Amino acid sequence: MKKLAVLILLFASAVALWAAELAGTWNAAVDLGGVGSGTATFTFKQDGNKLTGTYAGTFGQSPLKGTVKGNDAEWSFDNDQVGTITYKAVVDGTKMKGSVQYGAAGSGTFTAEKK
Repeated sequence: MKKLAVLILLFASAVALWAAELAGTWNAAVDLGGVGSGTATFTFKQDGNKLTGTYAGTFGQSPLKGTVKGNDAEWSFDNDQVGTITYKAVVDGTKMKGSVQYGAAGSGTFTAEKK
């Protein structure tokens, strides 16, 4: 019985530590509803669950930081024009989709694909 409990604990720990692989360049299509739409490019570096990298798009270029937990990712960056911009995504291999809050400019959705 103790062996089964240890095995279950090890399996649960491995699942908790697993994170989707985001490292690389991703091209995104962003839709902010009535405010407009555009594109963005994210270049991610990943160290376990920690994300860093850059955003390039309509609002220039900015460093970003975030986290990955399983298939869920979240990252943000600051912009002088609209404030903090936050993306939340569900990753499915080389594709992701989710929501975005563009500071004072509004909120919307996005899809992205890894280059």
